[in-house]
Amino acid sequence: MTRTIEKVVLITGASSGIGEATTRELAAAGARLFIGARRTDRLKALADEMGENVAWRELDVTDANAFDAFATAAEERFGRVDALVNNAGIMPLSMLADLKRDEWKRMIDVNIHGVLNGIAAVLPRFVAQQNGHVINVASVAARMVVPSSSVYSATKHAVRVITDGLRQEHNNIRATLISPGTTTTELGHDVTDPNIAAWIQQSMPTGQSPFAIARAIRYALEQPDDVDVSELVVRPTASPL
Repeated sequence: MTRTIEKVVLITGASSGIGEATTRELAAAGARLFIGARRTDRLKALADEMGENVAWRELDVTDANAFDAFATAAEERFGRVDALVNNAGIMPLSMLADLKRDEWKRMIDVNIHGVLNGIAAVLPRFVAQQNGHVINVASVAARMVVPSSSVYSATKHAVRVITDGLRQEHNNIRATLISPGTTTTELGHDVTDPNIAAWIQQSMPTGQSPFAIARAIRYALEQPDDVDVSELVVRPTASPL
């Protein structure tokens, strides 16, 4: 049995994949949504389709000032902020010996600093209102590593630790980690090693729909304020990852 979600929710990385699916799922549940990403044409099209309860703003999660402005704009539009879904992330997998330092730095900036920028943008509001919910989308890579995933797994492990640290530091703010297994999204489209890119493409037919993750996010948001769903690992039945 599902509930109406009468909350204002920020969603990053909302132009495709899990972010777009979550926008659709939560909009159907009655939430008011403020969505962000860099591809503004997709954001606008999605918001226009969803109606007046979905608003958008361009967002680069690595820019702390831009994230602060994003949260402020959401508050100005809807009057408050109740939850943040830190979904934006990148996965340019590579072997360490390939020394793709620029890709390492970009992953750290988006996957770790982006999450911290989101937390920093909403946490003072949540503390002041003594209520709030941060949902961080990580990966099964937060719990494992395979060849080529060393840096990516490290960033997702960091997100797992940050999420639990936030949960322990506040007794009236909820923190949830969502760890998807193989999911049919654009994640990994920026892999530059052709062999690794081919491996990712081969795994996609057994991947789960991004709506599986959107439903997990909805489940966490639906719980009463005294229940914190700390972590959900959601894998496709047909895939080992």
